[in-house]
Amino acid sequence: MKKQLLAILITLFAFSAKAQFNNEAIFNRIRPTDSLDKELHFNFYNFNYVRNYEYSNKFHDGYTLYGTQIEPQLVYYANPNLAIVAGAYLRKDFGNEGIYDAKPLFSLKYHKRNLTLVFGSLEGNIQHNYIEPIYDFERKITTPIEYGTQLLIDREKFKLDSWISWQKMIYKGEAAKEEIVGGLSTESILLNTGNWKLSIPAQFLAFHQGGQIDVLKNIPISTLFNGATGFKLHKTVGDKVKEVFTDNYVAVYKDFSPTKRRAYQGGFGLWLNAGMDTKWGSLVASYWKGNNFLTIKGMPLYQSISETLYDAGFKQSSRSILAVRYVYQKQLVPNLYLDVRFEPHWDLGTPDADFQFNHSLFLTYKEDFRIFKKK
Repeated sequence: MKKQLLAILITLFAFSAKAQFNNEAIFNRIRPTDSLDKELHFNFYNFNYVRNYEYSNKFHDGYTLYGTQIEPQLVYYANPNLAIVAGAYLRKDFGNEGIYDAKPLFSLKYHKRNLTLVFGSLEGNIQHNYIEPIYDFERKITTPIEYGTQLLIDREKFKLDSWISWQKMIYKGEAAKEEIVGGLSTESILLNTGNWKLSIPAQFLAFHQGGQIDVLKNIPISTLFNGATGFKLHKTVGDKVKEVFTDNYVAVYKDFSPTKRRAYQGGFGLWLNAGMDTKWGSLVASYWKGNNFLTIKGMPLYQSISETLYDAGFKQSSRSILAVRYVYQKQLVPNLYLDVRFEPHWDLGTPDADFQFNHSLFLTYKEDFRIFKKK
């Protein structure tokens, strides 16, 4: 069985591929522009989701997420370089009474040429463009809101997303630890001629749990690090097969905590991808080979220590996962986007190379309305 799966992997790599799907239709970016000055807008964003995990393994629980999120926001474009945003985030899980989660949204955005500075609710989550072992796509559903500061640079040959998010602040005497997470994601384009594009991505994510004004002095400080770098090679083809590509990364984990409490203090992984974009959808083959790898916000499936309900603490130092993923994306009508995904995988670290899968359906609606313009 393993030999057959490896043969499938080699065949799929022959096509070349991509680390993750294009999520642009799911993003909701609000930016100042030269055409907007002294205007008040209403921005409406609605993300509807069904994500089902048909899993029965020791590293990722099987469950279903089914519901809707809305983000109504007022946007005042004070001048062509400044936007002030205020609104709310609401999440409703179907099958559960009431609103599951509600948060205020405030942000100040300064934009000039290729630079954007955000203070408040960030353009975060999957918009950071981390690979799946470092940042789980599911967080778009479960924890989509990040508050902090963000610097974005978008140039022709260089892109950067540098950010810090305050996850948990504490007041003097609290029985809790403060939690800070932040990171950086860049892509440097080395070659972009004809139909070929070669770039070098680099990304890291850091987590710190500590503080000096809490009463939990018996709990030591934690500082964790995830990082990844590699290369991306894309080739434009034609109409039916639009693009073939290969995105490959080396990922690392390191525990920089003064007091070591985790089973592994360091580890690494290879994240190799191959696939194509076509008029019928995108197909991506992904292979993960991890050793003593722990993740801060990544998909639990790729870890070496389980955090599942019934097998929490179970260890498997070497993890080998082969996934063949398909997505179909289409704009149904103006402002409404469909996204259907089917993502089976084989756990090559089990005796029978267990076959399991998850599948998703997303509908995203987003539109901006001008309320008035000050003369």
